[in-house]
Amino acid sequence: MNTPATAHPAEALVLARITPAVIERAGRIRLMAFDVDGILTDGRLWYGENGEALKCFNALDGHGLSLLRESGIGIALVTGRKGVILARRAAELGISTVLQGVRDKVSALSDLAREQGCTLAQTGFMGDDIIDLPVLQRAGLAVSVPNAPTYVAQAAHWVTSRAGGDGAVRECCDVILAAQGRLRAFFGPRPFTTSGPTQ
Repeated sequence: MNTPATAHPAEALVLARITPAVIERAGRIRLMAFDVDGILTDGRLWYGENGEALKCFNALDGHGLSLLRESGIGIALVTGRKGVILARRAAELGISTVLQGVRDKVSALSDLAREQGCTLAQTGFMGDDIIDLPVLQRAGLAVSVPNAPTYVAQAAHWVTSRAGGDGAVRECCDVILAAQGRLRAFFGPRPFTTSGPTQ
C-alpha cells in the first residue's frame, strides 16, 4: 500500500481526508459488495402508471465500479429488493454477481468471499439501512453514506462525503483504488497535476 509521500498526486488527493486506519482497510480489499437502494440510488422509487418501479443511477458511480472491475477487484451487488432494472444496469457495467431478495447479507458476503478465495477482512460492504447493520459489523471495510440513519452510519469504518445516488459509490471506489496504488493506472503517461493545465 502506498504512503501519502509516495502516492500518485491523484491518489494523495483522494486519500487526504481519509484516516490511516481506513486506508489500511481499503488497501486489503479484494471484493467489494454494494447495497443498491440508497447507495447506488438516492433511495427514491418512482412508479409508472403500470406499476413499474423506476430508479435513477449515477454515471460517475457506474464508472467507478467499472474502474474497480478493470483493476481486478471483485464486485457484487447485494440487495433486499428484487427487480429487472438492477439486472439491466449491472449488465451494462459488466457486473455478473447480482444477488436480489437477500435478507441475510452476512451469509451472502461470506459465501461470496469464499468463492473469491478471500477472507471477510479482504471484503468490503457499503450499505445504509438496518438490514445492512450485521454485514457492516463483519466486513473488513464497512462504508456508509451521510443520508443513512445515524445508528447505521456509526457502524461504518468510514462515511462518504457524497450522498447515496450522488457519487458516494464513486468516492468509495476511488478510495479503494488509491489505497492500493491502482488509481494512477487510469491517468496514462501524462503526469497528473492539481495546479491546473500547463502552458
